[in-house]
Amino acid sequence: MIHLTESAALQVIDMMKQTEHPENQYLRIKVQGGGCTGLSYGMGFDEDKTDRDIQFDHYGVRVIVAEADHGVVDGLEIDYKQSMLGGGFTIKNPNAIATCGCGSSFRTASNAGTPGDC
Repeated sequence: MIHLTESAALQVIDMMKQTEHPENQYLRIKVQGGGCTGLSYGMGFDEDKTDRDIQFDHYGVRVIVAEADHGVVDGLEIDYKQSMLGGGFTIKNPNAIATCGCGSSFRTASNAGTPGDC
């Protein structure tokens, strides 16, 4: 399961309102090769849900992830933090055995031998 906090969901909803068809949007979470530790997160809006996607609903946001990526993001928590310097999403992944300083790159036990691109 991927968990979106209420704060993150409110931010995503505000961002979705700026798209052409917000009612058709899903928040897609994906995993890509690269980053300092081997894998990196991707997040974006997508109108197309496939049969190979798993869907989670949090505070009115429909979150989807490809079945192939689900194993490395199962248990993921996405939050949104606001500070005097601005705001941003934070990601906590219980499957990560290493992360980079920026928090957008990670490594799991299953890809521990994969070198990253720094």
